[in-house]
Amino acid sequence: MVKHPDSGKAGFQRRLTGLVKVEQDEVRALLWSFSYFFALLCSYYIIRPMRDEMGIAGGVESLQWLFTGTFLAMLAAVPLFGWVTSRYSCKQFLPWIYLFFIANLLLFFVLFRSGLTHAWVARAFFIWTSVFNLFIVSVFWSFMADIYSNDQARRLFGFIAAGGTAGALTGPALTATLALPLGPTNLLLISAGCLSWAVFCVRRLIAWRDGTAGKAATGAGTEPDGKGEGMGGSIWGGLRLLAKSPYLLGIGLLILFYTTLSTFLYFQQAQIVRDSFSDPAQRTTVFAAMDFATNGLTILIQVFLTGRIVKALGIGWTLALVPLLLGAGFLVLGLAPLLGVLVIVQVVRRAGNYAIMKPSREMLYVVLGQEEKYKAKNVIDTAIYRSGDVLSAWAYAGLQALGFGLSAIAFIAVPLAGVWSWLCYKLGREQEKRAQPEEKLL
Repeated sequence: MVKHPDSGKAGFQRRLTGLVKVEQDEVRALLWSFSYFFALLCSYYIIRPMRDEMGIAGGVESLQWLFTGTFLAMLAAVPLFGWVTSRYSCKQFLPWIYLFFIANLLLFFVLFRSGLTHAWVARAFFIWTSVFNLFIVSVFWSFMADIYSNDQARRLFGFIAAGGTAGALTGPALTATLALPLGPTNLLLISAGCLSWAVFCVRRLIAWRDGTAGKAATGAGTEPDGKGEGMGGSIWGGLRLLAKSPYLLGIGLLILFYTTLSTFLYFQQAQIVRDSFSDPAQRTTVFAAMDFATNGLTILIQVFLTGRIVKALGIGWTLALVPLLLGAGFLVLGLAPLLGVLVIVQVVRRAGNYAIMKPSREMLYVVLGQEEKYKAKNVIDTAIYRSGDVLSAWAYAGLQALGFGLSAIAFIAVPLAGVWSWLCYKLGREQEKRAQPEEKLL
């Protein structure tokens, strides 16, 4: 008996529908989005080990300056991105952003192949990679919020986020496998190849969005840019939008709480692991095991649970879930600052962030206009994010200087997590309120 050529495709769609609530006319866009995010994070995680090595090559004693340089580079990039989005349409600037980063990778490839190993080149690569990471992810989620409606975001963002997790697993595997036979420098070309595939995915998604199905699914406040016009506004439009919108300011504050508590836990992780193991190889093994557990748990939740959690709890409680769990984790860590407790808290926090909080946080932007989705979101995801890193690192150091120990700082983090969870809930409720007019039209 000869199988009908469409039977395999139909079977695949049935299996996909069993995993995620996707409509037939959304399948193509969902798979392109999954592939797009996979390519982006695979590209980054291929070169991330090189970045860490360049941080050492640039001088361990200069690491604090590298973080400062990254923050300053973010501040310089914000008005540049604002200028690009004001002047050019989405279908024009999205591919060119990734082509720009591809050109950067090729330039570093030439510099490294030329034998130019000056410390300033290493430092430049470290800063560039740190900027590259936040920018490509921020622009990706801006685009997702732009092409999908609120209902689609609730159903599909968890599965799309799983594409990034798969890329984050594949990238290091490629690096570990190919770094010795090919040499680290040649990995830059593989990273550039992944970005090239991302450009192709962008073009396919724009074509879908501009088609009949895409036009029907366009999110609130978004217009298909068939005329090829930019968004208008000033290069500082993101800061202006942020300053006059309590909703956007709330999202910015959410990010500051996130970076503060994540940094606190990261510093406590460093202290507990250092005190638990004297052998660097043992410490490396612990970190690797935590990464593996985190990524494995993340992709399981993203594929099977994220969409269902959002549907059952709503965006408000879904956003508040991870802060509530982290507050409980800090409480237990303050009572018992042990390695086993730390590992459980850190794995649950990171997996919960990647699988639940990150996708639901990106849903906050779906109900906004296009300029807010790109300009204001970029300010929040880059400048505010990195400023939170810097401020929280100094805050933790200040608490230690005042004599606060690990347990005391963990207890201080508990009420901060409580305020964070309240803010998340309020933002989620506001998102649902803003989404109601759109859903009534469907």
